[in-house]
Amino acid sequence: MAGRRATTMLAATLCTALALASASAENVPLPTPAPQPKSGSAPPPAANPGPPPASDAAPSRPGFFPFSFMDKGNPAPQTTTAFDAKQRAILDRISLYLSSVQTMVGNFVQIGPDGGRTQGTFYIQKPGKVRFEYNPPTPIDIIADGSSVVVRDRNLATQDLYPLSQTPLRYLLADRIDVLRDTDVISVSSDDTFVTVVIEEKQLVVGTSRLMIMFDAKDLALKQWTVTDPQGLDTTVAVFNLDATKKPDPNLFVINYQRNTGAN
Repeated sequence: MAGRRATTMLAATLCTALALASASAENVPLPTPAPQPKSGSAPPPAANPGPPPASDAAPSRPGFFPFSFMDKGNPAPQTTTAFDAKQRAILDRISLYLSSVQTMVGNFVQIGPDGGRTQGTFYIQKPGKVRFEYNPPTPIDIIADGSSVVVRDRNLATQDLYPLSQTPLRYLLADRIDVLRDTDVISVSSDDTFVTVVIEEKQLVVGTSRLMIMFDAKDLALKQWTVTDPQGLDTTVAVFNLDATKKPDPNLFVINYQRNTGAN
């Protein structure tokens, strides 16, 4: 079922890729998916020589999407995590960086819970617009137009429609974001290689999802994010060739709502 598939995962997506970029394109090696921290501390990831090729077959649907769809009807009480001055300064820098990026184009490699790898291109236009295009043989496009998100199957000519407010994209596609105020941050850490932030979303019925975002320690360029769904399934997305100067074609973010009304 499409709704069940989506509930299991998509970016956080993007979620966060949405937020960062360097002024010039670069190749970013794909970090090995790090284990999701259960205790609130985020271990630094290891790195592989470079982005792997896409798999020859489309991955299984559970955990496929690079962000989470949440049932916003039953939010659980948030917990408050205390951070020291250094951690707060890091979060302030990340908030400023994310807020400064208005457009972005780049490539991504995604590793699903079953180890299947896919890749493609993403486009961001704030506020509220993003598009993930998966390379063949994966027939999926994910599009947000500022109010809704669709998961489109190019082969079947079908799409599933969701409110943008039910995904973490609502944070990352905003004109401005204060990470500490607007999200439930449970962990922030840094070393010589990465700055890592872990965000939780708790729902009384669905359970808890986690988003672990990793930035370059030197310039805060986005490197990867890992989404863990309430069933404990991890989806990791690494981004590269980021360009924050290129303005995407507005037509990339157009959703045909007539498909959801039965019209041709």
